Amino acid sequence: MKKGVAALFVVVVMAALAHETAAVSCIPTELLPCLAAISSGGAPSAECCSKLKEQQPCFCQYIKNPQYRPYIDTPNAKKVAAACDVTIPTTC
Repeated sequence: MKKGVAALFVVVVMAALAHETAAVSCIPTELLPCLAAISSGGAPSAECCSKLKEQQPCFCQYIKNPQYRPYIDTPNAKKVAAACDVTIPTTC
């Protein structure tokens, strides 16, 4: 439960710092539908996959930020992304 609250806090902070990148609004709170799957390593919902695909152009921005990288660059996040057929970049 503690991790879920911490992850939610980070997502809210990310939303406060979000900005636009090439016609895609980089709004980290858009990824909230993925929180349960990333926290548990479970199967992502269709809404989660849709949001991951929508936010994919923002991943480098999130990865470059040391506050957000630990949430994007985790085994569970990679598992959820793979299940949604979304690639998390390894270099930006």
